[in-house]
Amino acid sequence: MQINRLFEIVYLLMERGNVTAGELAERFEVTTRTIYRDIDTLSGAGIPIYANRGRSGGIRLMDHFTLDKSLLSAQEQNEILFALESLKATNASHNGELLSRLSGLFHKGRIDWIDVDFCEWDSGREERERFDLLKTAILECFLLEFTYYNSNGEKSRRIVEPEKLSFKTGCWYLQAFCRTKQDFRTFKIGRMEAIELSQEHFQRRELPVPPLQSAADIGKRVRLKLWISPSAAYRVYDDFYPGGVSRNPDGSFTVIADYPESDWIYGYLLSFGEDLQVVSPPEVRSILLEKAKKIAAIYEK
Repeated sequence: MQINRLFEIVYLLMERGNVTAGELAERFEVTTRTIYRDIDTLSGAGIPIYANRGRSGGIRLMDHFTLDKSLLSAQEQNEILFALESLKATNASHNGELLSRLSGLFHKGRIDWIDVDFCEWDSGREERERFDLLKTAILECFLLEFTYYNSNGEKSRRIVEPEKLSFKTGCWYLQAFCRTKQDFRTFKIGRMEAIELSQEHFQRRELPVPPLQSAADIGKRVRLKLWISPSAAYRVYDDFYPGGVSRNPDGSFTVIADYPESDWIYGYLLSFGEDLQVVSPPEVRSILLEKAKKIAAIYEK
C-alpha cells in the first residue's frame, strides 16, 4: 500500500539521513519514477523532503525535522516511550524493536532512563515465559487452562477466558471469565500452575470486567496501633504509608494502619517477630498471644 511505503520512506530518511531514489526503488520493488511521485506526495503533505541530483545527491529531509512535530508533542512522545518501556515488564518480547524504532522516529537519544521489571529476583526464564503466554492468550483470545490454589489452599482446574493483567500491591493478577464458575474471577498469578494455552478461541463478552478487588477492599477492617523497634526501620518505610508513621524519641516507631480482619494479618504481624508489638485493639493482642503460644509449643517438643 502506498501509505505504508510513504511512512517507511520518511522513517528511513530520518534514520539514515540520505537515500538515493534507486535504493528506495529497489527496497520497495517499484520504479524510480514511482519514488519521485511519492516524494512529491510527501512534499505536498507538508513534509520538508527534497532530492539532490548528481554523484553525491540523494533524497533527504531538512535538518532537524522530526515527524512528531506534525503529530505528537514532546510530552506525548515521552509518555509513549515510557509506556512501551513499562510493557517490557510483562516480557512482551517484540516491544524492544518497536521502542528502538519510535526512539529513532522521535529523535530521542536516551531510551534507557528507566528499567521496569516486575518479576522476582532470580525468577528465571520460566516466569518470563509465563507472562508471554498470558499476554498471547489475552491479545489473541485463546482460552487458558490451569491449576489454581485459592487462599485456603484448595486446588482446582480452571478453564478461563482471559481479559486483563493487573498489578496491585506488589502482585500480578489475571482477570478472566471462569467457565467453571460462569462468572468473572481474579486469579493471583503466583498461585497458577500448569498453565496451558488452548488452541480454542473465544468471543469477548460484552460485560465489563469488574474492578480489581482484594481482601483489603472488602469486609470488616480493623485499625491497628503498633510499636515497632528501630531495628525494623527498613520494613516501616517499605510497608506503611508515611502519614501513619511517627518516630519516637528512642528511635522506635508508632504506626497507625487499617487492615482487613483476616488470618493474613496475624501471619503478617508475626513476621516481625520481637520487633513489633500490637498496642491496640486488645482482641488482636489476645489472638496473637494464642498463636505465639502454639508456635512456642511446636519448638518446645
